[in-house]
Amino acid sequence: MVEVKLFSGTQSKYLAEKIADYYGQGIGDLKVNRFSDGEMQPVYNESIRGAYVFLIQSTFQPMDNLMELLLMIDAAKRASAGYISAVIPYFGYARQDRKDKPRVPISAKLIANLLQAAGVDRIMTMDLHADQIQGFFDIPVDHLRSEAIFFSYLEESADLSNVIFASPDVGGVKRARAYAKHFGRDLVICDKYREKANEVSGMTVIGNVEGSDVILVDDLVDTAGTLCKAADALMQGGAKRVRAICTHPVLSGNALKNIEKSQLDELLVCDTIPLQFTSPKIKVLSSAKLFSRAIRNTHEHRSISALYVDKKTEKY
Repeated sequence: MVEVKLFSGTQSKYLAEKIADYYGQGIGDLKVNRFSDGEMQPVYNESIRGAYVFLIQSTFQPMDNLMELLLMIDAAKRASAGYISAVIPYFGYARQDRKDKPRVPISAKLIANLLQAAGVDRIMTMDLHADQIQGFFDIPVDHLRSEAIFFSYLEESADLSNVIFASPDVGGVKRARAYAKHFGRDLVICDKYREKANEVSGMTVIGNVEGSDVILVDDLVDTAGTLCKAADALMQGGAKRVRAICTHPVLSGNALKNIEKSQLDELLVCDTIPLQFTSPKIKVLSSAKLFSRAIRNTHEHRSISALYVDKKTEKY
């Protein structure tokens, strides 16, 4: 079988090392040289000729992370790697997946084009903002679901007899419904209205939450404005407590301040992006085991969806 080699970008090494530990081998020898003007030059200090290469790098801000990944892909292609997979736990620019007004880019499609132009053969990521982003690629995309991680946690640590799941906006209903269906609980929707980006002007709860423990479900948390407004609206609707599950902790701007002041009891996130701060309200669950299993299944030509479709067979 073709040799597997795992490499990490600069800012995702904390996660890549955990993935490699679960996989059972070390991170490959890759050095990223930086010139005085900021230019980067990835160098593989070991042969990767003919190898099945996995490059682990989330593309959160700054954009250096994306550029570094593109250069890593190009260097691997020019070093005669047999097959190149980009493991992108957090896929940046995924929120710009459509033209929602005139004269704006479809940035997620541009990022897909850049990755393919660099020479990548496969993409592995988790919880894209919208499933249709997979269609922006003309190569295989392994779209992992964090449900495999959060379902296990909730089953082991929480009393769900009084729980209702909620979506903080209409666009996330499918995601929240998966949780409600799995646990056999009800679903409510928070309908938000924005006047400009990152600022929620109003929130209406569709459904009855009186006396319930509510768990909000979303793919990412940025400034936390939406989550906090939703938590306020749910508490005003009679909820006993509100928690939230968000895969990607972008947490920019006043996110920490908003979360600390909010009526959220707990925010569960994954480690796809490194936290810039800590809070007693934020709990991080690792995605490393799920990614390591997905990498092994990819290399061995086994099913990826099996890792999260039958969610009771494996704990992550």
